[in-house]
Amino acid sequence: MKTIKTFATVLLSGLMVFSPVAYADKWSDQFPHIKATGDIPGMCSYEEISKKDYSGQTLKINTHAIPVMGEPTALHAEQFEKLTGAKVEVTHTPAGDLYSKAMVPFQAGQAPYDIVFGFSNFINDWKRYLAPVPKKYMNSPEMKDVTKSHMGVSSWDGTMYQYPVDGDRHYLKYRKDVIDNPEMQKKYKADTGKELRVPRTWKEYGEMAKYFNDWDWDGDGEKEYGSAEVMKKDDLMFAAFFSRSVAYAKNPRTPGGFFFDLETMKPNINNPGFVEALTDWVEATKYVPPGGTNFGLGDEIGSFGGGQTLFSFSWDDAFIAAMQDDSPIKNKVGAAPLPGSDRVWNRASNSWENQFNQAPYIVWGWAVGVAKKSKVKDMAFDYLCFFSNGANHQADLAIGRFGVNPFKNSDFDPNIYINSMGWDPEIANSYTKTLLDMEKSNNRVFPLRVPGVFEFTSAVATGTSKALAGQLSPQAALDEVAKEWEAIVSRVGKKAVQKAYAVGVKMEDNKL
Repeated sequence: MKTIKTFATVLLSGLMVFSPVAYADKWSDQFPHIKATGDIPGMCSYEEISKKDYSGQTLKINTHAIPVMGEPTALHAEQFEKLTGAKVEVTHTPAGDLYSKAMVPFQAGQAPYDIVFGFSNFINDWKRYLAPVPKKYMNSPEMKDVTKSHMGVSSWDGTMYQYPVDGDRHYLKYRKDVIDNPEMQKKYKADTGKELRVPRTWKEYGEMAKYFNDWDWDGDGEKEYGSAEVMKKDDLMFAAFFSRSVAYAKNPRTPGGFFFDLETMKPNINNPGFVEALTDWVEATKYVPPGGTNFGLGDEIGSFGGGQTLFSFSWDDAFIAAMQDDSPIKNKVGAAPLPGSDRVWNRASNSWENQFNQAPYIVWGWAVGVAKKSKVKDMAFDYLCFFSNGANHQADLAIGRFGVNPFKNSDFDPNIYINSMGWDPEIANSYTKTLLDMEKSNNRVFPLRVPGVFEFTSAVATGTSKALAGQLSPQAALDEVAKEWEAIVSRVGKKAVQKAYAVGVKMEDNKL
């Protein structure tokens, strides 16, 4: 397990103050997960939660499969049991079943789980069945440290229904020891006539990934490959596709919707911008590792994090895995914004604009809520508050497979990663700047959060997987997706989808 040096935190100011002396107390002695930090003061610290007595009560949680999010859920459940006397039952569910595992009993008026983990874009469907986060947590210094964008992702029309435990966005990860290597730069220039650099566009990304595919470029005796990507159907591949699409299809000069045209609710999913992105993605099947077209998130984390590929571009997890002490490539990786494009589709003029475009994708994050019909809501919210307390959050951030990523303003302090995790200062600064710049961007995409969202994303996975498999052309595949999206809108109700979509468009258009 990753061990980290210690720092204390001043929660009221939201600033981290580092201590040169490792701090240990009775809690870190009992719970090695926080051995290096000790307890960090707060309303849900180990000390404060230990004062709760939930003996004789049972808390039931449905979470994701181990390791991503499922492992920290179970770890903190075990800790919570020891501190409070509660019994905590944790059920682990595959990503593709998380939605229905909660939604089906919700619709039947039941609540078999007190706490349900899922994706933040489930919020519109789930919110009527979830208890709003109580004011005492909303007014805490810890909650005030959560970024504006992730407060928005956790809320609906000003009411927070999902407790923040994670903050997600997609960005580029690359092998710094290759891209910044003068000898590699010289070789690449001689062989291709082009500069080896952090890829500015998806076309450059593809060219470099193809060049560095299927040979031992780091001298470890094993072949390396171009890119690790989430391509497995129904295992979050829709998010990978949207990451590749934003550069081509999120035009800052055409507000009013990335996924649909808000006024007409006509899907944009098959316009030339999205088609260009899928065309690139089909080409990417040629430079992923063997079996890479069936990679889920865990595979992508292990592949890039283990040093198998030059690039990756999904969640933080692969980068954090690469930067753990047990990684063969620690301090050999870099972070940068998602690649852009030298042209972007203008859906208003129905034409390409030949200018550089780049847009962050503030992708859905892991989200969690408390069932409105739970009989142990106080205990449930205390557990979630404990899950994300200062000590647990700091420790969880350092473990790539946990899937807990930055969502607090204080997480963007590079000193956290330099002093507590042993990161090279240049890497820590590029990492935190990359993440912080996404928070500041005025041209960005948030998750689709509408009724029937699971149907929409499943349709994307089905259609794009056919293109990746060579069964349909990119245009034909996305035409099929668009047709299915129109059917879903009709089935769910245009007004209902449009009303919900308007909330997301306001976030994208910086009106919230």
